[in-house]
Amino acid sequence: MEWLLNPWVISIIIVSVVVSNIAALKYTANMKFGYKDKVKYMQDKHNREQQLDELIEKQAANDVNKEIRKLKDQA
Repeated sequence: MEWLLNPWVISIIIVSVVVSNIAALKYTANMKFGYKDKVKYMQDKHNREQQLDELIEKQAANDVNKEIRKLKDQA
């Protein structure tokens, strides 16, 4: 236990931790994350939602037109 409290051992441990953290930061600094893929996915999702909304509006307009035609035919 005495050797663990030696200032040289403590200094070596501190230096090794600092060096390993710097190495990890250098390694992760150039990593590519999926941000561009996420942006593309969100744009595609938005476009699909807009197309679906347009289809729903067209269907609702067709349903209203059919009801109007039925009322005109009944009259």
